[in-house]
Amino acid sequence: MVVVVIVVIVVLILILGLWAAYNTLVKKRNRTQEAWSEIDVELKRRHDLIPNLVSTVEGYASHERGTFEAVTAARANAVSAGATGDPSKIAPAEDALSGALRSLFAVAENYPQLRAVESFVQLQETLTATEDKIEYARRYYNTSARDYNISLQTFPRNLIAGSFHFTAVAFFGADAADRAVPEVKFPGSNAAGTVAPPVGPPPADGEQGPPSAT
Repeated sequence: MVVVVIVVIVVLILILGLWAAYNTLVKKRNRTQEAWSEIDVELKRRHDLIPNLVSTVEGYASHERGTFEAVTAARANAVSAGATGDPSKIAPAEDALSGALRSLFAVAENYPQLRAVESFVQLQETLTATEDKIEYARRYYNTSARDYNISLQTFPRNLIAGSFHFTAVAFFGADAADRAVPEVKFPGSNAAGTVAPPVGPPPADGEQGPPSAT
């Protein structure tokens, strides 16, 4: 009788352990997916700002057509990559877009009259704020992805990860040089153009993430 009781207790402990491990994996996966959704929102906001930015600068430097076409093409590639939801495709595309934006701001620096264009200054400030949010969301996502991936590899969670289709997620990274747009400041403006990147995947729990876009 004592043996039976011991066996029952051991079985219950195992069941409770697996239950706790499963719930932990769900929470970490959801947190990572929530973090990724924040990146996705800000990247889309970034993409929406670029056509107006290009149009404004083009009005003062129409002969710089090669730069404008490069930015437009880079934006289109970034939008296409974003539709895949794959960080390994999104990050390079966003890096290329950052490089194109650096060239655009370099062109803008050659036209002081742009400092009097309110729409350009507003776009510049909005882009700067958006890039800051992307960078914050990227850090939060990568931290969440790291914790989730570690959980998948540690005992006893690794015993149930495969059975319940928990899979590792990719980090969203970029070189510092690819995240920064040259600082562009005009008299009377505190705007500074800075660019950072991106997007990956997974499900969300109640833990606090980066501030939602408004």
